[in-house]
Amino acid sequence: MAQKIAVIGTGYVGLTTGACLSHLGHDVVCVDVDAAKVDALNQGEIPILEAGLDELVQEGRTSGQLRFVVGAAPAVADAEFVYLCVPTPQGGDGSADLSYIRDAAAEIGPHLPPESIVINKSTVPVGSTRVVEQALGRSDVHVVSNPEFLREGSAVHDFLHPDRVVIGADDQSAAIRVAGLYLGLAAPLQVTDPASAETIKYASNAFLATKISFVNAIAAVCEAVGADVNDVVLGMGYDKRIGDAFLRPGPGWGGSCFPKDSHALVKIAEDAGYDFDLLKGVITVNDQQFTRVADKVEQAAGGSVDGVTIAVWGLTFKARTDDLRDSPSLEIVGRLVERGAVVRAYDPAVDAGSDDARLHGIEVCGDPYAACDGASVLAILTEWDEFKWLDLDKVAEVMAAKRVVDGRNLMDRNPLVRRGFVLEGIGR
Repeated sequence: MAQKIAVIGTGYVGLTTGACLSHLGHDVVCVDVDAAKVDALNQGEIPILEAGLDELVQEGRTSGQLRFVVGAAPAVADAEFVYLCVPTPQGGDGSADLSYIRDAAAEIGPHLPPESIVINKSTVPVGSTRVVEQALGRSDVHVVSNPEFLREGSAVHDFLHPDRVVIGADDQSAAIRVAGLYLGLAAPLQVTDPASAETIKYASNAFLATKISFVNAIAAVCEAVGADVNDVVLGMGYDKRIGDAFLRPGPGWGGSCFPKDSHALVKIAEDAGYDFDLLKGVITVNDQQFTRVADKVEQAAGGSVDGVTIAVWGLTFKARTDDLRDSPSLEIVGRLVERGAVVRAYDPAVDAGSDDARLHGIEVCGDPYAACDGASVLAILTEWDEFKWLDLDKVAEVMAAKRVVDGRNLMDRNPLVRRGFVLEGIGR
């Protein structure tokens, strides 16, 4: 049965949630404060790179089941369900900033129909369901936690083919109503209390970050003892208790979730009287990994990058997205620039000459070969598949020296070695 749904916020989570819910047959209106963005969305212009999202937005607009508007009040007036998908940026002390959540709840509170359900989809600290309830100021409206588990680059797939759907509610009937929105999705449904649902989200991201930091630390051990991390990880992954997911060494973890959520969980634990030393160590190892990769580039350059041209392939925090937030690549490039390097970079999702402030000090080129022109070292920092199929003869021709630091262990070693390249990977 189609339900009337309002989604507050049209970022990665809000836009994907709205488009996918309309695809499931619901009548969805997405709300944003940015009039220009709303106009663009109503013209079918998608502001983010996300596989399959364009098609779902177009489908929803064509069917009339997906609309975009400015102003939350009229959008929620007849909505049975309202999703809060607004930012929760990291505060100065590591905690999540709930001001956007409070403001959104206060704005919609007076306009909600009785017995409607406000669904908190934003990643928020434990206890935030109560914060939303207070901001709404309504005793006749239910608040439910329904955390998202979307990976950028595969968010549409993750929404429509989830590993689980988690609903945190004190009212059983409200939980059942929210569960009904996901009918047709073949996934386990977990109904729990709001605090547990909120903790599940943070605990999941913290555990995945832990796996990545662990394998990066193991990669450092492999380099020290002469082992091959790829073989080590393969042997570990066969153990069903461990599995091979997120056991791939690289330049470190980043993006819009892991850094923010890891620091927030440390702060949540601290406020509750627990010193989360394990997670602090995970964060420290990740920061060390950025420096380790920068050191590898410096060593490949002969011991110093001061005045040396370094080519970089990959700027986004992962492939198949255009998101630069907390990108490991930019963390590493920043360290190289601080050491005096001249960085020329290419990324399929970043426009040449971009004026994005996060790219300050980097010359962004229009193709991968231009980035390599005159470079003494090539650093591969994002795992775009297209890098594997480039013309290595052309790369060798334009570079000043044939040195590659593969921060993703992406490239096949043999074709590089045959062309005279010196290749340095992670843990190999």
